[in-house]
Amino acid sequence: MPLVVMCGFPCSGKTRRAEELRVYFEQNSKLKVHVVEDGALGVEKNTVYADSQKEKHVRAALKAEVERKVNKDDIVILDSLNYIKGYRYELFCLIKHTQTPHCLVYCLTSDEQSSTWNTSRDAAEQYTQDILDALVLRFEAPDSRNRWDSPLFTILKEDTLPFEAISDALFKRKAPPPNQSTQSQPLSSANFLYELDRITQDVLMAIFNAQKTSVPGDLISVPGATEKIELTRGINMAELRKLRRQFISYTKTHPTENTGHISNMFVQYLNKSLH
Repeated sequence: MPLVVMCGFPCSGKTRRAEELRVYFEQNSKLKVHVVEDGALGVEKNTVYADSQKEKHVRAALKAEVERKVNKDDIVILDSLNYIKGYRYELFCLIKHTQTPHCLVYCLTSDEQSSTWNTSRDAAEQYTQDILDALVLRFEAPDSRNRWDSPLFTILKEDTLPFEAISDALFKRKAPPPNQSTQSQPLSSANFLYELDRITQDVLMAIFNAQKTSVPGDLISVPGATEKIELTRGINMAELRKLRRQFISYTKTHPTENTGHISNMFVQYLNKSLH
C-alpha cells in the first residue's frame, strides 16, 4: 500500500506529523501502519551525519526496510530527513516498481526555528549545532514539479495536517506506471543503487592509487573483480569519474541480479572504453 515520505530540516516536526498520520490512518482505515525511522536502527545522529559513508549505510538500511514493509495491505511512513533529491528519486522508483501511490509531506521551518526546537530537546537527543547547520546547508528542498516530489504537501508549524487530502492522494490516485528501469530493478538487492555507487567508487580509487606505482602495460587488480584493468595509458580522475557516471547510468536501467558481478562488469566497461 502507499508510502508517505516525510521531509524537512532536522527538528522540523517530522516525527510529530508522522505520529499524527499514523493515528489518523489507524482510526479511519483497517490498514496497518508501519513507521520506518532512524531511531529504530539505533542511529546516533551526530556520529552518522558527520560521516558520509555511515550516512549512506543508514539511508540504504532505511530504504531496504521500506521495501520490506511496502505491500498491498499496509501503509508505510518513512520518518527521516530525506533531504537528498536523488534519494527521494530512488524511493519513487521503488514505489513505481511495487505499483503503489506515494506522497511527500514537507515540514517547512526556518533554520532558526529548527535550531530553537533542537536546543529544547533533551541533551542526548540534540544535534550539535555544527551538524544541524551542515544538514540545513545540504538540504535539497522538494519541488512539486518533480514527479518524485509529487503530490507534495507543505506543512508550516501552525498548520493542521490536511488528512483528507493526503488520504485522497494515497487512495484515490493511480500508482505511477512502472517503466523499464523499475521493472528490471532487482528486488533481491534492496540496496542495489548504494552497492553500485560504493563498488564503482572503490574501483576508481584502486585505479587512481595503482597508477602511482604502475606504468602503461601493467594489469591492475581492483576490489571484488577477477578481471584486471589493462592500463594502456595514464588516466586522470576526471576521466575516470566521467566513465563511472556513464556506467552507473547504464547499469541503473540494466541491473544485475547479483551485485557481486558489478566489479567485473565495471572493469570490462573501463577496458572497452579506454582502448
